[in-house]
Amino acid sequence: MRISRLARSIDPSPTLKLNDAARMLRARGEPVIHLGIGEPKNKAPIAAILGAAAKLSEGNIKYAPTDGIPALKKAIIRYTEENYAREVKPENVIVSNGAKQSIFNILYSIVDPKDEVIILAPYWVSYPQMIKMVRGVPIVVHPEEGTFYPRIEDIKQAAGSSTRAIIVNNPNNPSGAVYAESFIAELVDFCETKGIYLIMDDIYQKLIFDGIIVRPGYDFTSKEVENSHIIVINGVSKMFGMTGIRIGWVIANQELVERMKSIQGQTTSCPSVVSQAAAEGALTGPKSAIESLRLTIENNCNVMLQELGSFKGVKVTPPQGTFYCLPDFRGHSSDSVKLAEFLLEKALVVTVPGKAFGMEGYLRLSFAGSVKDVIEGVERLKWALDSTSPREIYIGNQKRVRDWL
Repeated sequence: MRISRLARSIDPSPTLKLNDAARMLRARGEPVIHLGIGEPKNKAPIAAILGAAAKLSEGNIKYAPTDGIPALKKAIIRYTEENYAREVKPENVIVSNGAKQSIFNILYSIVDPKDEVIILAPYWVSYPQMIKMVRGVPIVVHPEEGTFYPRIEDIKQAAGSSTRAIIVNNPNNPSGAVYAESFIAELVDFCETKGIYLIMDDIYQKLIFDGIIVRPGYDFTSKEVENSHIIVINGVSKMFGMTGIRIGWVIANQELVERMKSIQGQTTSCPSVVSQAAAEGALTGPKSAIESLRLTIENNCNVMLQELGSFKGVKVTPPQGTFYCLPDFRGHSSDSVKLAEFLLEKALVVTVPGKAFGMEGYLRLSFAGSVKDVIEGVERLKWALDSTSPREIYIGNQKRVRDWL
C-alpha cells in the first residue's frame, strides 16, 4: 500500500496517542491518573444544554450555512465587541469544527508551498504539523534559556521575505505563560508594518490567574479588522470546558473569510447545527460559568504548584493561565519521551513529553482534572523519580515497590 510522502511526514498527536494508551490501561482496570489531558471535568453550562436540546426537540437537523448559523455569528460578534473593542460584520466571522480546524483553514488560505510560518517555542503540538500539511515551513523561535519568553529581536531576525505569518498562543499552551503587553505591542507593529499575518490563538483568553489581564492584539493597532493583518481565533472548548462540542471561530478580513469558507465548503461543510446551538447558548447565557471554571482551574493550579514545590530535581515556572504547567525535568532525564513512557509504565501517570512542544527535557502536566488527581499524580511522580521519597507506595489497591532507582 502506497502512502503519500506528505502523509508520512506528519507526526501523530502525542496527546491523542497518550490518551489512547491511558484508555487501554483503564480498560484493563489499571488506576491511571491523567495529567496530560487538555479538558476540565466541569459540566457544560445549562444555557448550552438547553440550546442544544431545543434544536434537537424541533427535529430540524439539516445543513446550515457553511460559515455558521446567523444566531451564533451574532453572538460571536457581540463577544468580539465586548472583549476586543472591535466592531465586526458577519462577513468577518467564520465558524468551524473547533479552533483546530480554524487554524488549519487559515494556514491553507494564506500559505503557499515553501512559505514560512514562525512559531514560538514552547508551541502547541499541532502548529508545526499543520504548517507542514499545507506544504509550508515551520520556523521555530526559541525562548531565552530558563524562560518561556522569546525575544522580539530573535523573531525579527527569523523573519524574511518568505515569512507569511507568525502564530501566538496567549496564554500559552503548554507553559501557561502570558506574554508581556510590550512584547505583543511590538509584534503587532512589526507584523502590520511588514505585511505579515499575526495569528492570535486566544482559545485560553478567559482562563487567567492572579488578576492578570490579557489584552488582545487589536489593542495595539489603529487599524480595523478589514485592513489589519491580525487574525483572531477563539472557541467554546476552553472557556466553557465544552471540548466535545467542537466549535471554534475566526475573526479576519472579509477576503480571507471567503477563502476559508470555500475551503471548509469543500471539506467538512457546516459545523453541526446542534453544536452551534449549544455554543450560541453558552455565549448568550450567564457568564458565571466561565468564572466558576476559571476559579476551579486557578485553585487546581495552586495545588499543583504546592505539590511540585517539594519535588527535588524539578524546576517549575508558575503558570499565569490555561490549565497546564511545563516543569523542567532535566534534573532527572534529558529525554522527555522516554521519561513520559517510564512514568506511564511505572507510576501509571500520563504526562506529555516536552519534545512535542519544542522543549526537550520538560513535561507538560495538566491540572484540568480533580484536586485528588493532581495530588496523587504528583505523589506518584515523586515516588518514581525522587530517591528521597518512600520506597513503597499504593497505586490503586496494589502496593508497588520502587526497585529501579
